[in-house]
Amino acid sequence: MSAITATLGPVMAGVPVTKSQNFSRLSVKSLKASSEIGSLASQMSGVKISTTQFLKIAAAPISSPLRPSLQPVARRICPFTGKKANKANLVSHSNHRTIKRQFVNLQYKRIWWEAGKRYVKLRLSTKAIKTIEKNGLDAVAKKAGIDLRKK
Repeated sequence: MSAITATLGPVMAGVPVTKSQNFSRLSVKSLKASSEIGSLASQMSGVKISTTQFLKIAAAPISSPLRPSLQPVARRICPFTGKKANKANLVSHSNHRTIKRQFVNLQYKRIWWEAGKRYVKLRLSTKAIKTIEKNGLDAVAKKAGIDLRKK
């Protein structure tokens, strides 16, 4: 491992410096400097800088956190039809426009799944409920690409 030499200025130390002080004496290589840096570190609330930590971080592979494949329930999107909120303008008499959101009419619905011989609780738009009543749950789920066995 290589030795790091650093020169600390008056701003980093937080101590006012006169013109007669010599900054070269703050070199990490000298024994006198290590004691001065130790006192500076104690003035800096015990913050320690280590090169080994930086090497470990650089060597470690960067990976993203594990994310579930299912969408969160709180999203205001129908999983079967893909319907989501619309932006609209409220226009007053003076033609002043205010943006408002028109959300999808999502309902929690327990639907009998014939192939699975059980009820499936889903959060659907009212349009999706009508489509499921007309075409059946399996056909609509297959068209939307949703696997009902996971839920």
